[in-house]
Amino acid sequence: MARFMTLDFADGDRLQTLARVLELARGAYGYVVTPNVDHVVKLMDGRVGRDVYEGAALKVCDSRILSHLARLRGVTLPVYPGSDMTADLLASPAAEGLIITVFGPDRAAFNDLAARYPRQRLKYLEAPMLVPGTLGWRAAVGHAAGAEWDVLLACVSFPKQELFAHALRAAGRKTGVTLCVGASVDFLTDRQQRAPRIFQRLSLEWLHRLLSQPRRMFRRYVIEGPAIFGWFVRTEVLGSR
Repeated sequence: MARFMTLDFADGDRLQTLARVLELARGAYGYVVTPNVDHVVKLMDGRVGRDVYEGAALKVCDSRILSHLARLRGVTLPVYPGSDMTADLLASPAAEGLIITVFGPDRAAFNDLAARYPRQRLKYLEAPMLVPGTLGWRAAVGHAAGAEWDVLLACVSFPKQELFAHALRAAGRKTGVTLCVGASVDFLTDRQQRAPRIFQRLSLEWLHRLLSQPRRMFRRYVIEGPAIFGWFVRTEVLGSR
């Protein structure tokens, strides 16, 4: 594990991390979170409960910005975006035979995904409009906890997907793994476009998303995101957390 900003991140390469995910799929229930800058800021300021992250079987870095900051402290933090993890899982022969259930996207997106990965056993689990703590939320958790799957791709946005994955254990889920992977299915079915490779290599995916969706992303990247530098100083330089 690589300890950074109070979190124990997975420190293996992509093949090792994917192998761990496949191992979780065949064992006792666990879930995988993919923290980025927005996630860590909200964790640090208390908008997401620490127990949600402490309960995860794997914490996989989904941010090159976090990785660069970690390098300043001598910590190697491999980056494995949730979209890449999802694509690698669906393309992996080792995943064939597993039941992979998609939770979040609409039926049309699921059908497109299934057409692209015909060798995988994909199932669809409808995700209603979820508000944590409501009757509908509890019903959705209970339904997912009792459904047949080895891998649940939870794509209902942060932090709902993390809260949902965490709640499945309390609801009695015994086996399988939930992957909290946000817009991965949208990217894989071309409903959203990922940043070009040059943006990725320069760690500017955030800028591409800001320019593509300015009204939606302005607050995240321009107002809230820069707080990561203050939290970095507090946790890694001053050691106050």
